[in-house]
Amino acid sequence: MIDLSRPTPPKRSEFQWSPRKTKALIGSVLTAVVIGVGFSTFYTVQEQEHAAILTFGKFTHRVEQAGLHFKMPYPFQEVVKLPAVKTQRITIGYRDEKGTVVAVDEEALMITGDENIVSADAVVEWNISNIEQYLYNIDEPEDFLRNSAIAAIRSVMGTNKLDYAITEGKTVIQGKVKEKLIELQTLYATGIHIQDVKFQDIEPPGGEVANAFREVTNAREQKNTKINNAAKYENDRIPKARGEAEALRQNAEGEKQSRILNAQGDVAKFNAIYTEYVKNPAVTKDRLVIETLEKILPKAKIFISDSSSETVKYLPINELLRSGNSPAPSSPNSSNVEGGTK
Repeated sequence: MIDLSRPTPPKRSEFQWSPRKTKALIGSVLTAVVIGVGFSTFYTVQEQEHAAILTFGKFTHRVEQAGLHFKMPYPFQEVVKLPAVKTQRITIGYRDEKGTVVAVDEEALMITGDENIVSADAVVEWNISNIEQYLYNIDEPEDFLRNSAIAAIRSVMGTNKLDYAITEGKTVIQGKVKEKLIELQTLYATGIHIQDVKFQDIEPPGGEVANAFREVTNAREQKNTKINNAAKYENDRIPKARGEAEALRQNAEGEKQSRILNAQGDVAKFNAIYTEYVKNPAVTKDRLVIETLEKILPKAKIFISDSSSETVKYLPINELLRSGNSPAPSSPNSSNVEGGTK
């Protein structure tokens, strides 16, 4: 039987709170707090990143230098890191999904200035130039950039004819689209910097129209190729012709100077002979006759004779010239002799 007169003692609790356990719990909480504060105080910025520091949710400054940095713990300050240095790309008119190109016709199709339909695919390269504007001035920056790029392409394409857009005007249109897109980013202060706009394809929709325009494009390319070849031939031949003309001119100039110098020499020679002729006409005349005979009859034997008397007197000119002796007159009449050959 149970004795109800004696009260049953209370059952002791299995968990007993002790000062030692209290200290351990407090220590664990403090350690967790310190670790949490440490993690929220230090942060790292990578090479291609910039960090925006928000103090009580408001932008205060940005950090561009890569490495380990310090800030006030959360919730006083928080950091937002963005790939500001990295070049990013968006596609217009198509998407690249795991190596497969998928056309987006609602972006690519547009109307040209001559009311034709054209399909334009493009790639826009951009990066972040101002973190504060990028974070606070626009929602969904990439969607805004894509929509503004589509608007810029359609605006420029609507002022040009289809034939010009798909042939030689592609580069010009590409530059105008880039300028228009930069204007839009500046107008709305998006903090986005446009690096480049590149068209992948500008062509009419498929079918017979596309084939006809493709044939026109090929014909234009062949025309440009022939023009370039002709220009290349022209650039090759003209310098050569100019060189040949210059060589002929130089040769003619040389011949001219040579003849002038020869003529001047002949004149000087004639003047010298004439001076001697004036001094002694007879001797000079005989000398000229002898020199002329030596030129026209180089192998003939020349004698100077005097037949004024019964005895014929003569001088062997050739032998005297070979021996180098000067002829001496054999008689007083030797100065007035007549030349002759025998």
